[in-house]
Amino acid sequence: MRQKKQMIVRQAEITDYAAEGKALTKVDGKVIFVKGAVPGDVVDIQLLKSKKDWAEGQVLHFHQRSTRRIDPFCKHFGVCGGCSWQMIPYEEQLAFKQQQVEDHLTRIGKVELPPMNPILGCRETRFYRNKLEFTFSNKKYFTAEEFRDRKPGDAPEPALGYHIPKWFDKVIDITECHLQADPSNAIRDFVRQIAFGQGLSFYDIRNHQGFLRNLIIRYATTGELMVNLCVGYNDQGAIRGVMDGLIHAFPQITSLMYTINTKVNDSIHDLEPVLYHGKGFIIEHLEKYQFKIGPKSFFQTNTRQGELLYQVTREYAGLTGQEVLYDLYCGTGSIGIFCSEGASKVIGVEVIGEAVEDAKINAYLNQVAHAHFFHGDVTDICTEDFFTAHGRPDVIITDPPRAGMHEKLVRTLLNIAAPVVVYVSCNPATQARDLQLLDSAYRVERIQPVDMFPHTHHIENVVQLKLR
Repeated sequence: MRQKKQMIVRQAEITDYAAEGKALTKVDGKVIFVKGAVPGDVVDIQLLKSKKDWAEGQVLHFHQRSTRRIDPFCKHFGVCGGCSWQMIPYEEQLAFKQQQVEDHLTRIGKVELPPMNPILGCRETRFYRNKLEFTFSNKKYFTAEEFRDRKPGDAPEPALGYHIPKWFDKVIDITECHLQADPSNAIRDFVRQIAFGQGLSFYDIRNHQGFLRNLIIRYATTGELMVNLCVGYNDQGAIRGVMDGLIHAFPQITSLMYTINTKVNDSIHDLEPVLYHGKGFIIEHLEKYQFKIGPKSFFQTNTRQGELLYQVTREYAGLTGQEVLYDLYCGTGSIGIFCSEGASKVIGVEVIGEAVEDAKINAYLNQVAHAHFFHGDVTDICTEDFFTAHGRPDVIITDPPRAGMHEKLVRTLLNIAAPVVVYVSCNPATQARDLQLLDSAYRVERIQPVDMFPHTHHIENVVQLKLR
């Protein structure tokens, strides 16, 4: 089956897709999960991990490429790690995502399921993201071809782009990206050019030294544009040089700011961005509702498809105008506000305090006076005293992170016993686990997969649950 030392499988035919964006083959009864392959490929596989019944590997050599492949549209495909399914036709991506949801709910959830609705695909499969974050690094990642052209003693080169998967200190220098509409590419390239021109240092991720760290661009469908430059220390002369250059080159920027980050990690949630130009936020629309998005706000990354996801959620909530709606993991309140017209009262609960403040502002912007937002853990807030004060929920919408709901929260939902629960998930595997825990009191009535991220394996899924 393999050479023992090199751990190589020769001329294996890829037969199917698997979870997490991998494909699979079987050799001598062992299932091998392979990254970067498509059913119909015949390949040599270098095994990276090998167990008794399964293994993981990567393509070492193509003997035959599948007729199901198409040409990738991005020059960085296969290196940067994003959009890793460009070689698969979009309709086939959707079919696999549909199958992935069904497999997870069946094999992990093991609950009785109704027929699943066909997946809702994206009308726009490129330039769909409203937020991108680029990283500066003093260590550019070189492809094998680029590395061969380098001479001994050549100094490391800087880069502005994306982290290479599994290389925390290496960044690929991005010169084109199909994830966010122009002027995103032009802004990134301009900042790189002005950094070279002014001799600004790119961050050393390993030794935590250097000036330029991250570039965050938010671009709303309203046309409002936010740019946030994150730097490693406070050099006002250098900051002004970049800021003034951006204002002159891109007058369409409506919010320009910088963030001084002296920490080891890149997160800005505990930092305070400094407004340099503009109003400090952008406004995004979902249907008739408007949402204020600051530099640290969470918002659905694909605005147009997020609107579709919320429409499904609202439909599954089945609101008639009489219900008390609880929005758990409410974030900045977008789902609760989007569904507010059909509810007599909206109660949002969120553990991140700044998000709760954003939610209150968004409720005010949309004149939704019957929406109220609370900071804290659901299991601490949702007590009998709280229900007496604010009403027991008739409908619960829960939209947890990829890890799913904590088991303690699942028990809380079982105790609350709301007639309808709508579970919005970005990870059908953990959603399936939670559905199994809820099965003692709830039955699954409706299932709707929604694709939010074309050319990736990620998938959203909405499930309607009703009390037995």
